[in-house]
Amino acid sequence: MSKLFIVIIFLLISTSAFTTTRIKDIAKLDGLRDNQLIGYGLVVGLSGTGDRRSNLAAQSICNFLKAYGVNLAAYDLKSRNIAAVCVTAKLPAFANNGDSIDVTVSSIGDAKDLQGGLLLLTPLKAANNKVYAVGQGPLSLGKNYSNDTKKYEKKNSTLARIPGGAIVEQNVTCQYLKDNKSFKLRLYKADFTTGHK
Repeated sequence: MSKLFIVIIFLLISTSAFTTTRIKDIAKLDGLRDNQLIGYGLVVGLSGTGDRRSNLAAQSICNFLKAYGVNLAAYDLKSRNIAAVCVTAKLPAFANNGDSIDVTVSSIGDAKDLQGGLLLLTPLKAANNKVYAVGQGPLSLGKNYSNDTKKYEKKNSTLARIPGGAIVEQNVTCQYLKDNKSFKLRLYKADFTTGHK
């Protein structure tokens, strides 16, 4: 009985000593990171819930229309179907030209609801002021299930997402090879146990 117990203990210790750990689960390449993108855009197609007192959306839509040969003054525009928005996205480290990324759209004027809106073509820039992606598409607000009312309720109606709503226009170069020979790994949880693996 005691010999069997010793064999079991030995097997448990030896198997735990040889467990495999994938590098990608405990570390990432040093110098590799996501990049934040931001842009200013317009959402159209709102059912009277767009910006009301903000001249920002009216002036922006006039500038947009001027590019298509339509001359209109901002004070002539009385539409409540447009909203000025801030558009943000996260550009993954290995994103390539033509890849789709998700965008988040949030109202910066006094719009009440972005439900049913369409984001017009919006350039998305990084901190270096270069355009890395262009966003456009129908907004999705989603819903939350409320235990109180036992119904699905709309989330924040002035914040929306567009899954795959931006197309990457420019690759980001990552410097992770030192002298084209070696690279460094950065541990997610930097401690002796993880470093020993």
